[in-house]
Amino acid sequence: MSKEQPSKEIIDKIQLLNEKYKSSGQDMLSYLEGLLYADYLTYWDYINLDTLLTLQQPKTSFKDEKIFIIYHQITELYFNLIIWELEQISEQKNIKAKFIKERLNRVIMYFDQLISSFSVMWKGMEREQFLKFRMSLLPSSGFQSAQYRIIEIMSTEIQYLVNLEDREDYMDINLTSVDSLFDILYWQFGAKELATGEQTLTLKTFDEKYGKQLKELIIKYRKINLWKVYQHCPDIDEELTELMRTYDLKANVFWPLAHYKSAVKYLHKAPADIAATGGTNWQKYLPPRFQKVIFYPELWSEREKEEWGKGWVMKEVFGEEE
Repeated sequence: MSKEQPSKEIIDKIQLLNEKYKSSGQDMLSYLEGLLYADYLTYWDYINLDTLLTLQQPKTSFKDEKIFIIYHQITELYFNLIIWELEQISEQKNIKAKFIKERLNRVIMYFDQLISSFSVMWKGMEREQFLKFRMSLLPSSGFQSAQYRIIEIMSTEIQYLVNLEDREDYMDINLTSVDSLFDILYWQFGAKELATGEQTLTLKTFDEKYGKQLKELIIKYRKINLWKVYQHCPDIDEELTELMRTYDLKANVFWPLAHYKSAVKYLHKAPADIAATGGTNWQKYLPPRFQKVIFYPELWSEREKEEWGKGWVMKEVFGEEE
């Protein structure tokens, strides 16, 4: 019985493989031999499922703490996807509006998922359990998410992230001292001790771990952040501009507002509020109308900027109009 001969398609593919490996000085036969002995790829190995399911390590015996951990891990994965898209935009040569739109639509989709995902905690975590296990998490805080700071730095001019009270003075600054500018970024004022106004341990440890990396990123993205790319795009149109505005709202109004709603549910206790785990001043830090972080102020009218976030807190949190 004669052996079945390989089809022309297989022969063509082998020829293409040979050319590929030859061009890089590799021996195709060695790779084929390796393929012969390699095991078939499985789903659980590909996504490292067994490892993934060991990454939830609660600090207490409260069952709902696992929900809290998984939710924040999912959040960080979405942040990583957003960073991946922003990197593609900043690195693309001869950028066109079509490319930016495609990636921005993905980023907006990821933010939509993040905004709606807070219901995982609203509906799936008992307040009584949270208020108990949270004390074992001190001084860690979601404030310490370096990936979100990376997203901000990649999205806009660093001057737009300066604390609101100092922002006007730094609008036209020539970026010469990253260290001094870093110290007045708005998030530095969100982790101050409520009683003394001093830096919390949450902020100190965050700066120790990520400060150098973030400062280097500020320098790297000075000329290739999303706003700069948008400005230099040769075929800007209304659709792209509207996507930039939508992204601005998702990141700087609806996302912090969703976080704020969660904080109100779990940390509000009349007549006083319960301090967040890291000692952060969440009442002033989270509501967008206080920080007024706007990635693209040039795309908004003076009235829109003045009313940034106004009304959303009362409407979405308390069901009232201002």
